[in-house]
This record gives sequence, C-alpha cells and structure tokens, in this order.
Amino acid sequence: MDLQTIQTNQIQLGEVTIEVVHKDIQNIHLSVNPPQGAVRISAPLRMDLARIRIFAISKLTWIKQQQAKLSNQLREAPREYLDRESHYLWGDRYLLNVIEKDAAPQIHLKHRTMNLQVRPGSDRFKKHAALDAIYRRELKAAIPPMIEKWEKLMGVNVTGFTIRKMKTKWGSCSPAAQTIRLNLELAKKPTEYLEYVIVHEMVHLLEPTHNQCFIALMDQFMPQWRHYREALNRLPVRHETWVN
Repeated sequence: MDLQTIQTNQIQLGEVTIEVVHKDIQNIHLSVNPPQGAVRISAPLRMDLARIRIFAISKLTWIKQQQAKLSNQLREAPREYLDRESHYLWGDRYLLNVIEKDAAPQIHLKHRTMNLQVRPGSDRFKKHAALDAIYRRELKAAIPPMIEKWEKLMGVNVTGFTIRKMKTKWGSCSPAAQTIRLNLELAKKPTEYLEYVIVHEMVHLLEPTHNQCFIALMDQFMPQWRHYREALNRLPVRHETWVN
C-alpha cells in the first residue's frame, strides 16, 4: 500500500482514546487490541472525522466491554525461551529444555519436559519461531480428522483451512469460499477446545451470523459448547502487543 494514502488522526471520547487511520479501503473497521485495549478505527479516505466520531459513539458501549474483557484476561508471562521455562502443548504444561544441535529444529516430549532442539546460537526469536513451527505442525495433523468428522455430521464441506496468529479471535470462517481460519494459539489448549472452535466455524457454513438459528445449530451439534467457550476464554493468552 502507498504510504501516502494513509492518514492518521485521533478521537477522544471521555477516557477512551481512538486512533483513526484513513486508508484506501471500502469499509470502516473498528478493533480493540490486546493487551491494553487500544482502540483503532480504519476508515475509507473519503470519510470525514465527524462521521467517524458518530460511528465511534455508537460503538462506545461495545468498546468498553471489550476493554474490560482484555483487562480481566489472563496473560502468559513474557517468554525468554530459557531452560525450565513453562510452555504448553494441548493443555499440558512442560518445562523447556533447550538443546543446541546443527540440525533442523524439532521437539521431543519426555514426561513433563519439552526438549526443544535448535541450531547453535539461536536467539529467543529463532527459538520462538521454531516452537511456533512445531505448534503449526501439530495443528495441521490434528485439524483434518476433526473437520472430516463434522463434515459428515453437519452435511457441509470445508474446502480448506489456514492457521494464523490471530489478534482477537480463536477462528473465523469464509462461508462463500467454504474455508476456515484457526488461531495458532489453539495448539497450546486442550484438544476439545480446538474441536469446539472448528465446530463453531463450520456452523457458519450453515448460518453466517450469530443469530438464534446459529445458536440452535450449536446446541444441536455440540450441546456443551457454552462450557467450552467460557473455559477457553478463561485460559491465559500469549503475552504480546498487537498492532494493526
């Protein structure tokens, strides 16, 4: 994107500060970003600040609700990827043991120890990347059987899935393309929560919105879904600052 087409302003609504970024886009977009609840509106270049302010005022209650959620959300301590640091895989806690070896990064689990093999001299960013690659591999193995299972139960077809680091969601769905996206962080959580997110996104292939029909379908396919949603949202999330 041409940097000259981006304009930045600020709106103040009481104690809420909103960064406004004008971009060459078609629709207005509002986000409340972890960890501090920074509020950002991305708006089309043609939209003036007066209209954006009216939009922001209409969303003020929702903004404050999201900020409160983020304030109460448990977060992992910053990770340095040092020996005996706690890391998680499928809901289980392991103590990290870093092994330097001139070979491709890999992971070995033994009892409650996560042996992370990295190349000699790897800094924490490379260790982080190596562990994320392993989380991605684990998810790629776990997701297809779950999708296949629920395709048969729901009578839908998923044409593909992607795994991404997502800012504020555990998953998303593109009904028109019949694809779903899943948060990389799910590899750290118990597998039943991954399955819940998959079911949630696949139900959107039948009902794109979160209306009463969607809720009825969730109740039909996974009666305990509310328990999974609440439990998942209580778990700690990655410690990092997200920027749009």
